[in-house]
Amino acid sequence: MTSVVKTQALKEMAAACRKASRQVARLSSAKKDALLHGIAEQLESDEVSILAANAEDVSQARTAGLSGAMVDRLVLTPERLKGICAAVQEIADLPDPVGQMVRMWRRPNGIEVGQRRIPLGVIAMIYESRPNVTVDAAVLCLKAGNGIVLRGGSEAFHSNTALAASLHAALEAQGLPVAAVSLVPTTDRAAIGELLTLEEHIDLVIPRGGEGLIRYVAANSRIPVIKHYKGVCHLYVDETADLDVAVRLLLDGKASRPGVCNALETLLVHRGAVAWFLPAAAGALKARGVEIRGCEITRQVVPEALPATEGDYAAEFLDLIISVKVVEDMDAAIAHIDAFGSNHTEVIATEHLGNARRFQDSVDSSVVMVNASSRFSDGGELGLGAEIGISTTRLHAYGPMGLEALTTLKFVVTGEGQVRHPIQPE
Repeated sequence: MTSVVKTQALKEMAAACRKASRQVARLSSAKKDALLHGIAEQLESDEVSILAANAEDVSQARTAGLSGAMVDRLVLTPERLKGICAAVQEIADLPDPVGQMVRMWRRPNGIEVGQRRIPLGVIAMIYESRPNVTVDAAVLCLKAGNGIVLRGGSEAFHSNTALAASLHAALEAQGLPVAAVSLVPTTDRAAIGELLTLEEHIDLVIPRGGEGLIRYVAANSRIPVIKHYKGVCHLYVDETADLDVAVRLLLDGKASRPGVCNALETLLVHRGAVAWFLPAAAGALKARGVEIRGCEITRQVVPEALPATEGDYAAEFLDLIISVKVVEDMDAAIAHIDAFGSNHTEVIATEHLGNARRFQDSVDSSVVMVNASSRFSDGGELGLGAEIGISTTRLHAYGPMGLEALTTLKFVVTGEGQVRHPIQPE
């Protein structure tokens, strides 16, 4: 495909994916699992070529001046590739949702009504930086009986191409059409706009990347979109929190990998915990190079903290920066989260069971945690094998999306000749 996007070529690709998806939808669970195990083996055998392609992308990204967070998301290492393969194997070992009967009931007239899980059809995945998404998304879609059209970012083009080649080799080895996993072979941004018009071939669009990309997709798509704009995640330290637990949650959530959407961006501290928690927290953050932007009370306790603005409390820093605010009580913490959160992930550190339950009941986010790091807000860590994306918009999923979120339900009805209207004799 040339740099000028050929609309007809994209239509043909999507149509071929639609046709291939029907074949994938009919595969048995055993066939799908064999395919996924084959994908993991193929990725392992192609490690040298995949890492070489990734090194080319990383070199170009650094030359182009991409941020440290963007480069970190782009990099593949032998360890990260092994992690990708392990995730594929884990997904293969998960129960197949397709064909599951969710519920059944009998109507007074004797007909039996049920709901059965079926594949969604064809998913378009539009994403930036992370080449692991190429594999995670493809494998999840295949396990759930779907086809997928992948449009990765230009910064990961060589990596995605190499990974797609491995996926295609595994599909061919199982006698399946490679069109079931279709990679848009161009970096032209216009391809995104073209894909978003193909509602006759694509059933759902999932964008992953920066807020600008996601808002563009949501504004221009004729196809339903699953999205989250950003991850403004909070840790609220209750006055009953355990100091060591709270500091561990803070450091893991903020400093372990700041450039991801489940990293902490804001720390909320109960006024009753300020004296014993903030000095220890500030020292631990400073030791890891984290910049603190705090409210007036925070700056009295932590003089080196910069003044925080409302913009800081709404920001997804994706960097070693955190905003801090002292709040009067849990109600004030929840009000702050309501005002500045993004429905992604919120955490409370507390030793009070009632406070833990009230926080989980009252905070309106897709993942709400008690005494656990925000970094667990991930499909793999939550037992989904991997995630194809995170939804903060409730339709049709909320939170990390795994296999079940890539299916829908159809009604199946069984009768014994019942009719709604009696047939009158002639």
